[in-house]
Amino acid sequence: MITAIRRLLGYDDKFFNLLEASADEAKASVQLLLTLIKSPESTTSMGDFIQSRRKDKRITEQITEELCKTFVTPLEREDIESLSLALYKIPKTAEKFSEKYMLCKNTLKDVNFLEQAAILEQTTETVAQMVKKLRARAHLEEVKEFNDRLHYLEGEADKLMLDLVKDLYSGKYEPLKVIIILDLHETLEKIIDRCRDVGNIIFQVVLKYS
Repeated sequence: MITAIRRLLGYDDKFFNLLEASADEAKASVQLLLTLIKSPESTTSMGDFIQSRRKDKRITEQITEELCKTFVTPLEREDIESLSLALYKIPKTAEKFSEKYMLCKNTLKDVNFLEQAAILEQTTETVAQMVKKLRARAHLEEVKEFNDRLHYLEGEADKLMLDLVKDLYSGKYEPLKVIIILDLHETLEKIIDRCRDVGNIIFQVVLKYS
């Protein structure tokens, strides 16, 4: 009886469970990416990346199905859908980076992606924590701290990107290699931007209910 009343009032945990699962899949995809960067020779196929993205896509589709079947939701439908789609873009973009990297990894042995990837790891961890705060009905100030951290990390990534571009334009790389490296770094930056987008959505949702 209590469970039925909670569901009627919009306290059904299924959406929080699915959103948290999606955030965990985003983290997993970035961990795969880090493994690829640290040990390119240990990754021989795109299988794990494809499975991670497909798993998150199934979660996204399940959220859409549940939205169609559920009369009352714990958050506004548009917010759940926006957050779900934003989370899905993280493993999707991670897979894109990995596809490009796998094609030319033998020519990238002297290129350092680890600093940017370390920032990315922190952003996905922050995103996962923020998603959990929705279930906990966290205070606005607490969520704002997490969101501010995401924006700080994005700023650090932007600074790093500027230094990387200066190095690429120094003349020590062949033109084709410059194009390849720049494209890969920009793809990593896009994943960080996706994390920032998730943070902004969560902050706006909590602001709405504060």
